[in-house]
Amino acid sequence: MTMKKLLRVENLTKGQILHQISFDMEPREMLAVMGPSGSGKSTLLYNVAGMDQPTSGQVWLGDVEITKLSEDEKARLRLHRMGFVFQQMNMMANLNLLDNILLPAAQASRGKGRKPKEDLSLRAQRLMEKLGITGLEKRTITQVSGGQLQRACICRSMMNEPEILFADEPTGALNKSVAAEVMEELVKLNQEGTTMLMVTHDSRIASSCDRIIYLLDGQISAELTLGKSVTGTEKQREEKVARWLMELGW
Repeated sequence: MTMKKLLRVENLTKGQILHQISFDMEPREMLAVMGPSGSGKSTLLYNVAGMDQPTSGQVWLGDVEITKLSEDEKARLRLHRMGFVFQQMNMMANLNLLDNILLPAAQASRGKGRKPKEDLSLRAQRLMEKLGITGLEKRTITQVSGGQLQRACICRSMMNEPEILFADEPTGALNKSVAAEVMEELVKLNQEGTTMLMVTHDSRIASSCDRIIYLLDGQISAELTLGKSVTGTEKQREEKVARWLMELGW
């Protein structure tokens, strides 16, 4: 029996930036989008996630056609069914780390079916423990390292248990060793069941994903399937991605 697609993108076009983009994603898949600067990587992510409206084409999350929703409906969909991690971390400077993490959950729980703040705080603290930043709850965003802050951003993105996580250069502002640590945490979340669509320029980061699509001049020009990452295969995967990118003129 064929597994139902979680995400489907069909003939997505955005002005002169993206042209007839089509791909889909299985549940629990981790997909990287690569390509040179100006190829449309971030534009693709924003249009797929409903943060921008394509000129034409369709995007489905499960049975919901995102491209037909109103702006309010798309905002609710992003809040309840999607998570986001960006290179620019967009944390509130006047809040401590815990309260920053709690923001989307507090917003989602307004009104009917509201969850007690204690329950939300407990979930946030469990996520912080999982991501290795326990003890930093009361710190401000200027009192933690870049890696710790990005881990907090990942915690925030997971508060509402999203079906899919969108990540735009999530390690772009981090040094190599910290980037590897953050990526390891994202891989763990994926292995636990979170589907991920990630834009990256880093071949090492991309090599941890199940599949890579390569954008060139706003079109998918190549695709590489790697399968799930297994301990001990990291170097082989990195070498395979490096060879593939070299053949594409990267």
